[in-house]
Amino acid sequence: IPITECFNAFRATLAHEFEGMAEDATEENIQARIRGTILMALSNKHGSIVLTTGNKSEMAVGYCTLYGDMAGGFAVIKDIAKTLVYRLCAYRNTVADVIPQRILTRAPSAELRPDQTDQDSLPPYEVLDGIMQMYMEQNKSIAEILGAGYRAEDVERITRLIKINEYKRRQAPVGIRVTHRAFGRDWRYPITSKFQE
Repeated sequence: IPITECFNAFRATLAHEFEGMAEDATEENIQARIRGTILMALSNKHGSIVLTTGNKSEMAVGYCTLYGDMAGGFAVIKDIAKTLVYRLCAYRNTVADVIPQRILTRAPSAELRPDQTDQDSLPPYEVLDGIMQMYMEQNKSIAEILGAGYRAEDVERITRLIKINEYKRRQAPVGIRVTHRAFGRDWRYPITSKFQE
């Protein structure tokens, strides 16, 4: 379903408020929220449930849009790291090719602006997932994570993003717990933005 007309209507409505301001993530999030609204309308009309597509890596660092791609009733892969999602897809394709190779080989992208990739905003998922798993799942200290060879700037950034995005995770739909420590009951962190450990 095309969203261009809806997006242009939002831009026209907000033009005065946004006058003189450069485009940023605000416009990207509007697109995600339009998609979420359309999916929820279809869900209401057809009596179905919207499945969200956010994985554990994206949920960890807040690489998702409240009331956008997070809108739904069940989060199937919310406890599966992005790198494992790719491995599971490759495994599924050993039975029969149901997931197109172009999906598995192209750079991950939220597709909210031209030529956008996730790596414009995040380190490679191999790095992000490694840090996330050590910090969140294995309860390792920053020193231990650094000792595993990760760059200090990546460790600081990822652990900071995990902490400050608790407010988003608290509003996410329920999902399947796959790992021994999932966000939610297994991980509670204050949602206040100025909290410091």
